[in-house]
Amino acid sequence: MTNNKTIKITLIKSTIGTKKIHRETIKGLGLSKINSYSILNDTPSIRGMINKVFYLVKCD
Repeated sequence: MTNNKTIKITLIKSTIGTKKIHRETIKGLGLSKINSYSILNDTPSIRGMINKVFYLVKCD
């Protein structure tokens, strides 16, 4: 049984002035500019990345 759930992640704040590791996490999520979004599989590793940069992104 596979997990086919996806999650849409949107960058809502600029990464200027944030820690380097947080900027790299945003890049790893496939986001670049404000209002850019990625649709990714809902896995524990992706959830962990979202939790790290929760103040920069919005999840749908």
